[in-house]
Amino acid sequence: QEQLVESGGGLAQAGDSLRLSCTAPGYAYGSNMAWFLQAPGKEREFVAAISWSGGGTLMADSVKGRFHVSKSRTKDVMYLLIDTLKPEDTATYYCAASQTYDGQAVENYTWWGRGTQVTVTS
Repeated sequence: QEQLVESGGGLAQAGDSLRLSCTAPGYAYGSNMAWFLQAPGKEREFVAAISWSGGGTLMADSVKGRFHVSKSRTKDVMYLLIDTLKPEDTATYYCAASQTYDGQAVENYTWWGRGTQVTVTS
């Protein structure tokens, strides 16, 4: 089954900005979507969620003001813009989707991508 596909990760310097993308396959159309990150040796943690329309968003307190979630005009692509990158942003970033859930719990999302690695150097 085709998965969600993340892109946009890579190596960046502290202070730069980076935009990640996640494309939803057909079966996920209409779903709420979310970003999670997993730093080395740590558990996967919630970053942001957005409704299919893009009209509703939820951000983790730890990223408010520096991370911004949005959708494409066609609604099938979710973005995560990270401003003023910090070395502690280094992690694998995953996107997820659910037809019925729009919160912060990892276990409640149905579909996942394989992740995109972001590495920030000082």
